[in-house]
Amino acid sequence: MFKKRFKLITLPLLLSLTACSLGSDDDPMYEDKTPDDESLTQAEQDNVDLFEYLQQAYFWNDELPSEINPSAYSSMPEAMYGLRNTDDRFSFVMTNEEYKDYVASVFFGYGFSHLANDTNDGLVIRYVFDQGSAYLNGLRRGDTITRANGIDIADVIAGTRTLSEAFGPNTDGYTIDVTFEKPDGTVVETQFSKSEIVANTVMASEVKNKPVTDLNNNVSQKNVGYLVFDSFKESSAAELNTAFSQFSQTGVDELILDLRYNGGGRISVAQQLSTQIAGDNVRDNNMSNIFVQYVHNDNWSQYNEAVSFSTASYELDLDRLIVLTSGNSCSASELVINALMPFIDVVTIGDETCGKPIGMYPQEINDWTVFAINFQTQNAVGFGDYFDGLPADCAVTETIVGDWGDEADPLLAEALYYLENGQCSTAAQAFSKRLKYAPSPKVDFSQGPVKMRNAL
Repeated sequence: MFKKRFKLITLPLLLSLTACSLGSDDDPMYEDKTPDDESLTQAEQDNVDLFEYLQQAYFWNDELPSEINPSAYSSMPEAMYGLRNTDDRFSFVMTNEEYKDYVASVFFGYGFSHLANDTNDGLVIRYVFDQGSAYLNGLRRGDTITRANGIDIADVIAGTRTLSEAFGPNTDGYTIDVTFEKPDGTVVETQFSKSEIVANTVMASEVKNKPVTDLNNNVSQKNVGYLVFDSFKESSAAELNTAFSQFSQTGVDELILDLRYNGGGRISVAQQLSTQIAGDNVRDNNMSNIFVQYVHNDNWSQYNEAVSFSTASYELDLDRLIVLTSGNSCSASELVINALMPFIDVVTIGDETCGKPIGMYPQEINDWTVFAINFQTQNAVGFGDYFDGLPADCAVTETIVGDWGDEADPLLAEALYYLENGQCSTAAQAFSKRLKYAPSPKVDFSQGPVKMRNAL
């Protein structure tokens, strides 16, 4: 059974995921008209239905095999990985229930993302969801968890104990003792409890008054907005309105948009964010005000379309944007950068992005939701070939030094340096390269699978 959902730009998947959508259509783009074969098992029928869908809808459908052996794959996810283009590192399948949880922004756990520290004896915190027990008990970005549930994290990293031993089963209300250290050396002993969390996507929002060199090389004190945005979800629209309302009331002259961990999301939210940033600058110009152009395979060429920038609440009308990026900045994050480049000055700081100028329509097939690449995205001048990622103008390696907004953060420090001086620092310039609107010579997925985020 097929049900067409809405337009998204890729969802990487770990314990949480990220995607992109523009809206929903009443008429399905694809309908299953082939009766089920009663001689097949459910898993085999799932594989047949997936193959039928891919033949029509997959962006690289001309590279699929001519037929499928339904019993060659034990499940639809396995079939998806087996059938997809060898260069496709994005298409996947999840259960309908998992997808419903994603749409509802549901996260189960303590509510933080982490990575091992340099000395392999603690978990450095990348971010914390506001509703989680960890946040409510004082955990913040930059803190380091050294002990959990009576287990030293050093033993977990060494492999003598497991992460599940330290942090427990996925049971609502499960509580553990935790020890963590703040960047200033303060040690905190507390408890975390697991629960279902509605994950916030705006991680931080503030305004800094800083010296700025504008595009006319004039230097003066300006209000610089700093927005940390983690995912483009349906719930993000209201969160962005709250942040941009603050920026509008304060009178923000420049914006630093931190997308370093943002793996993507709904295209409609990317459209909203882009419009709130640039406002009249994407409408009052000599070009068309195209936000994105969609290109499908030959079977679905009738769905090729150009979508304009919208109008949005609290537009800032900025003529420059500083974006903090990493290899985890994917799909909708890249779409915002690419969509704005023809209209305003966009400066990227950090590392090259993951390279996802492609997207999908979540397609319900039986008990599964399929995310197969359906289209490529291009900006107003027809550029969309950044399969190798969007390179950083000022190349900087991330080091977590404290909470969001800490000006010792290397990426944020470089952004503030750029705004003050109108150029990258000497160290960042050594790796700087500017992407122009010439297509890449070939589509290349040699970077391999996107690095996913650890989350508990």
